[in-house]
Amino acid sequence: MENKINYSGGENFDLHSILLRGKQMNLKDKTEFFGHFIQDLSSKDQMLCMRCIGSAADREVLVFDEHSNSYRKMLMFGSNNYLGLANHPYIIKKVTEAINEFGVGIGGPPLLNGYTKLHRELEEKLAEFKNAEDTMIFSSGYGANVGLVSGLMNQDCIVLYDAYSHASFCDGIKLSRVQSFRFPHNDLRSLEARLKIIRSKSNCDVFIGIEGVYSMDGDTAPLDELLILSKKYDAVLIVDDAHGTGVMGEHGKGTAEAYNLEGSVDITMGTFSKTFSVTGGFVAASKEIINYLRFFARSYMFSASISPGIVAAVLAGLQVIKAEPERLENLKANISYANSCLNNLGFDSHNQSAIIPLRVPLNMNIREDAYEFHKRGIFMNSIEYPAVPLSQQRFRISLMATHTKQDIDRLVQTIDEVWKTYKQDYNEPAYLKAS
Repeated sequence: MENKINYSGGENFDLHSILLRGKQMNLKDKTEFFGHFIQDLSSKDQMLCMRCIGSAADREVLVFDEHSNSYRKMLMFGSNNYLGLANHPYIIKKVTEAINEFGVGIGGPPLLNGYTKLHRELEEKLAEFKNAEDTMIFSSGYGANVGLVSGLMNQDCIVLYDAYSHASFCDGIKLSRVQSFRFPHNDLRSLEARLKIIRSKSNCDVFIGIEGVYSMDGDTAPLDELLILSKKYDAVLIVDDAHGTGVMGEHGKGTAEAYNLEGSVDITMGTFSKTFSVTGGFVAASKEIINYLRFFARSYMFSASISPGIVAAVLAGLQVIKAEPERLENLKANISYANSCLNNLGFDSHNQSAIIPLRVPLNMNIREDAYEFHKRGIFMNSIEYPAVPLSQQRFRISLMATHTKQDIDRLVQTIDEVWKTYKQDYNEPAYLKAS
């Protein structure tokens, strides 16, 4: 076949180049081509996606090792289980009780099949937690963002969104066909310039989409300044607080609490897949907005209600967050300690969130070094191009409240070893600073 391109295994492909080449092929050829790419990564010990874990999510996990054909212990620095709630005994107990009473599922979407009193209780508790009038629950965080954007916006509206916004928000924009403008990350001058232009010409509905904590860099949005801009130009502010909920603020209520702006954000979106360590998502807003979304957010209308067990897990998680404030205190102490240790190595690490990125030099083979961490018993995510620009590839550290200082010391020691090996191989004079 003329369009078929053979995979030689000699080229350093990335997913972006695979996608571009795939556009030249039919289904059979591009899936076969991708299969060869995956096989080549595996043969070079560079295929670390979907590692099989044989234990509960915790600071230490059992990970299947293909070479020894057995499970081995690794320190987990790649999980969003920030407060260590994934296997909390009280939460497990409440989940078991809920399943015994309500079964494992509803069997359909809430508008048609209804939902349990647990579901409504969770919506009320989340509204209280986020200082909002009401909340609605989605079957996934992705569905929450897509449903929120496509349900509220249309081609007569305008949305301005941060360049680092999540893919789910961007997909909601595509589905709604709303007029959209992307502004540079946290660049409020650029945002205001666009708002001025819009308001000089139109009184249409304008939305501003940002994230409380950005997942790739772990930095926060300047929420106080953004709120001022949204009020000044009569725009609706939407905050994706997936990575801020349970982590930011004195009581873990999120980025709005961290900025002393509880109750001031128009719409807050969040997930259960980070701090609460289950699946699902939510949107918190005024009663009018929530009532509207229940009928016009397609990802809500056409998705089954989440399991009562998941609802019970989040409800119990909210109780644990309130009853055990030391978990958040431990997490913040671990963040501070990790930043300090990394700065002593020459990195520039200052995030207040549980996410710490380590930018890698352009000539560092991130796949090879990811396996070096794996061999040394450190489970950490590597973020490659095209998920981030080629110049911004990084390892992403995710910290948990349950990590000990000894765990962090071992992580930092391993980072030091991997970077020293890189410097020796490439005669690199200094560390590339993290952002």
